[in-house]
Amino acid sequence: MASSSEKPETITGGCLCGSIRYIATFPPDHDFTDSSTTCQCEQCRKNTGSLIFHSHKLPKSAVEFTSKSTLKLYSATPHFERGFCSNCGGLLFWQRDHGEDICLTVGCFDRPVLEKYGPLLTSAKRHLFCEREIPGVTDHLQGDKYPGDCD
Repeated sequence: MASSSEKPETITGGCLCGSIRYIATFPPDHDFTDSSTTCQCEQCRKNTGSLIFHSHKLPKSAVEFTSKSTLKLYSATPHFERGFCSNCGGLLFWQRDHGEDICLTVGCFDRPVLEKYGPLLTSAKRHLFCEREIPGVTDHLQGDKYPGDCD
């Protein structure tokens, strides 16, 4: 595990079957805490199968897909896209179709990345769509809670 002050310059990740792979390079001034978010909207819950979805925001220009032959985009909401693998179904990111940022799914980061930097990459203090909290199940998050999309 990394020391509390150690931050990655790059990380790697990809889908379950390995047909989509990427390298993310963090800008020198990257705010890891502000870039880490959870979401409890029904779309994220249903798309991931998780009660609470964790993502990490970066500039789109910071993410290089080294393999993406099976990458497909799905828009459940106008102007928002979710990137997934058409082979294994793995969800890799969501983004605004004309925005400058991409929110990578933390669960798709490679295991060595999570083992070394997991606490830093999941230190979410911003929690979105908390009006959809499930009492006694997902209402325990600490930090700034937003009823809907705060961007």
